[in-house]
Amino acid sequence: MASAAECPRGRAGWSSQTISPGCQRFCRNDVNSTRVVGDGEQKVQRLLIVFSLLFVVGAQAEIAPEQIDKAAAAVQPQVVEWRRWFHANPELSNREFNTAAKIAEILRGMGLEPRTGIAHTGLMAIIEGGRPGPLVAIRTDMDGLPVTEQTGLPFASTARAEYNGQEVGVMHACGHDNHMAMVLGAAKILNDMRGELPGSVMLIFQPAEEGPPAGEEGGAELMLKEGLFDARKPEAVFGIHVGISVPGGQFSTKPGPMMASADRYLIRVNGRQTHGARPWDGVDPITVSAQIILGLQTIASRQLDVTRAPSIISVGRISGGIRNNVIPDQVEIEGTIRAFDPDMRSQIHTAVERTARLVAESAGASVEIEFDLGSPPVRNDAELAAMMMPALERASSHPVVPLRPQTVAEDFSEYGEVTPSLFVFLGNWPDSQDPGKMPANHSPLFDMHEPYLEHGVRAFGHMVVEYLQR
Repeated sequence: MASAAECPRGRAGWSSQTISPGCQRFCRNDVNSTRVVGDGEQKVQRLLIVFSLLFVVGAQAEIAPEQIDKAAAAVQPQVVEWRRWFHANPELSNREFNTAAKIAEILRGMGLEPRTGIAHTGLMAIIEGGRPGPLVAIRTDMDGLPVTEQTGLPFASTARAEYNGQEVGVMHACGHDNHMAMVLGAAKILNDMRGELPGSVMLIFQPAEEGPPAGEEGGAELMLKEGLFDARKPEAVFGIHVGISVPGGQFSTKPGPMMASADRYLIRVNGRQTHGARPWDGVDPITVSAQIILGLQTIASRQLDVTRAPSIISVGRISGGIRNNVIPDQVEIEGTIRAFDPDMRSQIHTAVERTARLVAESAGASVEIEFDLGSPPVRNDAELAAMMMPALERASSHPVVPLRPQTVAEDFSEYGEVTPSLFVFLGNWPDSQDPGKMPANHSPLFDMHEPYLEHGVRAFGHMVVEYLQR
């Protein structure tokens, strides 16, 4: 680097500048020249140099896809170790105390400062990038299910807990152990690259995705309610779920509605108790309930525009009566409503109430109806989905598999209600096995093909970097 003292003409006012090579970028005179650049031209040239240097520095700082892949391969053994710890130590919704403590310990070991106790046991941490840019988020769920594991794995869960007043086995039967391990793996590689990141990354560890216990709040809705995004709202949120509906190691997603809303309904049919031999002396709520159940099945097929989106109304429980020759005074019908369109969801609620009430009234009975609103539909932002397709293809070395809408639900949808989001499925089954014979999510035999954890880590890394560097 040359200073003004080294300049052949010793130009005044440059004493604080260092330039390369020499001062000939700003002063076009050498020992044989007498021409000196004017002040205006000098300033323009200096600005051009600064801008070009900034451009070169920015280009050099970009994170290459190969860096992400190499880092994901390096962290894979640790990701497997984390996954096995989580798998062996599952906890039910809103009770993920040891899980949260383990995650906080890992994050602090990376030099991060997690915020704990969100929505009971949830955590959040931010990787601050070394360069200015937007904030994006990656999310994982944390809770296990009341399922007794039957995999026979050396790290199988032997945990027990109380659920609905019963002692039950607890298992990560839906793959949340894998989700946590993949997000931690992505956190490790992104945190190691933070100096090059043109933006920041929010890490969301969410409890109670499977639903909080009766009478409690929880999950994504409570995290947002307690201010998860109040101080800093990410421009995009990414989530990945493992399962067997996608070819092994590959990704599947779609723009728009991807997973259904999930609402519970309860219909109490009130009749008038009487002897089974004299039904005309009372009002039979069992017969009325049968008519209501048949009527519910005509809502989706006859009262809704089936060309807009599919919908489902299922009955999962019916109970009433205690003796064969006594017509009871009340029957309960309980079930679930699934929809992909918010307006259609509302239409179904209205139709269920109307059908149950009018059928009951026609027989002299009455009804009481409760709706328990669950998660809204998962609706992927179309622009975000299109932007991330190349990143997902790089992560698996395969094209993204087209996805049909799934009638199961996920409270990841809550994030998409407040900011653009993208949810992705990662295929779980090994290539050598028939997916039709593989245990599905929520099975006591469900397991993860661990080599594909690296694909998930790569996908999170590629999606985050792709978004930030755009």
